[in-house]
Parts: sequence; structure tokens; C-alpha cells
Amino acid sequence: MSETIFSKIIRKEIPADIVFESEDVIAFRDINPKAPVHILIIPKVEIPSVTKINSKEHSELLGKLFDAVNSIAHKLEVDSDGFRLVINSGDNGGQEVKHLHIHLLGGRKMNWPPG
Repeated sequence: MSETIFSKIIRKEIPADIVFESEDVIAFRDINPKAPVHILIIPKVEIPSVTKINSKEHSELLGKLFDAVNSIAHKLEVDSDGFRLVINSGDNGGQEVKHLHIHLLGGRKMNWPPG
């Protein structure tokens, strides 16, 4: 797999507005936000997309990602009013960076369908 911009953020070679970090997960503000709160939550292990998740290998890590989601939503005070999670997969799904990541969007009413 080729290196992504997220790899450089994980290694702190590129600055990011980090809002959460643990041993396995890092989360930072999106540089092109689509909502008042737009956070990217990524595993520090490179998984190219949803289709490359192996439940035996990644189940604990996926739990840690969602624990991070809840922690961040609470910290940024979007947990009570609601928020949206988006995971894009593949080119037609809108995935631009080939490293699994969750978008946490909040701070406003979300529309449906999303696009």
C-alpha cells in the first residue's frame, strides 16, 4: 500500500488540529469541514478501506474507533443533539484517502439523503 497523508499526520510530519489521540487511534479536524464540527477519526494501523477489514484481526481496533467517536462527541458537545458518522469506501463511495477513516459531523441539523 502506498503511503497516505494520514501516515504523515500519525507520525506528526504534517501538522493537524488533533482533538483525540490514543495508542491506536488519532482524530483531528478536517481541513475542509462540511459542518461546524467535522472530525476525522483514523486507526494508526493502515487499513486501506472498509473492504479490507478483517473481523478477527481488526475487531478490537474497531471498538476503539467507536469508543473514540463517543469520547470526541461528548468532548465537543454534539452527543446530546446528535451527529452523523460517514465512512466512504472506494472511488464511487467518495473515498479520497486510502486509509480507513470515520467522519464525525455535527453542530447542525443534517439533511437526508446525504448526497
